[in-house]
Amino acid sequence: MRVIDSIKIESAGRRATIDLCLGDLAAVADSADVDLLVVSAFPNDYQPTPTSLIGALDRKGVSLATLAQHKALDLRAAFGAWLSPELAPVPGLPYRRVLCFEPAYRGQPPAVVGDIFRALAPTLPGPPPILSVAMPLVAAGDQGYRTEEILPPLLDAAVNWLRAGMPLVRLMVVVRNSQQATEAAALFGRFRAKLGVAEPPSASRSQYDIFVSYSHLNADAAQTVAGVLSANGRSVFLDRLELDVGCAWQQRLYEAIENSRFVTAIYSPGYVQSKMCQEEFNIALFRARKTERSLLVPIYWQATELPTYMELVQHLDCREADADSLRSAAGKLASVCAS
Repeated sequence: MRVIDSIKIESAGRRATIDLCLGDLAAVADSADVDLLVVSAFPNDYQPTPTSLIGALDRKGVSLATLAQHKALDLRAAFGAWLSPELAPVPGLPYRRVLCFEPAYRGQPPAVVGDIFRALAPTLPGPPPILSVAMPLVAAGDQGYRTEEILPPLLDAAVNWLRAGMPLVRLMVVVRNSQQATEAAALFGRFRAKLGVAEPPSASRSQYDIFVSYSHLNADAAQTVAGVLSANGRSVFLDRLELDVGCAWQQRLYEAIENSRFVTAIYSPGYVQSKMCQEEFNIALFRARKTERSLLVPIYWQATELPTYMELVQHLDCREADADSLRSAAGKLASVCAS
């Protein structure tokens, strides 16, 4: 495994490395000691084809189909992925677990790689914690995406998540042949250069007291919360009010969460089913861990089955969609923002 180029990301005193590598993910030095290998598959299709990583693993005695029968964590409904149990030691496969990414629907490449990082978010804390991840250029093999379609959004997502506090120490993105390496190296170099000249955070950026994370199915509830907060003199980020048409909305959301003192999530069935809401929540959760302070103050608006990591965050209860309770909760949020 040869490192072609690297990007160092600093966040709250922690350093993470994104390495672009050339090599065979089924023939890695055992000393590499990588916690997690990401593979990509079509739903419930683990055929070991000759040119796929699944096929290479199978030839080493690790059957994805067998691992799928004994999932340690099934995240397919929410994140389109599942986590394997711990692997038995196999020469050339220094991985402790496998995360299989197999969404029922594959959107455009930025959505594809964004979903991978959303799936990583609830798995990294462990136990045991996952600090190092290796992945191929997902969807660039049998699924036919080109390097230039996958690598830039993958790097964008990785940098944003790491800056938000995702507790990875090393991410290895591995290409498998010299042609792919040449294309990837040029893209990686341009991306690294862009990071080097990117505008640093500054006082000129808008600062918000609170970021409102909500499903657009609950836009009226979000507007009510924002209205009460604004009436109490609090500055609010609400995407319908703040995002300009045609702007780079995903980057804008990352920046807005990073520059908000608190985040409220309006829990509902639509919220837990929304990939964007899951991403906003997890970014806020990582940021809370990074800063070691409580900044998430959810509002439980409509009853739904919450993922455990959401349920554990203390919330304000307004069920079942009680408008008076919602306004009262928003008033309490305004008081929290004053602290």
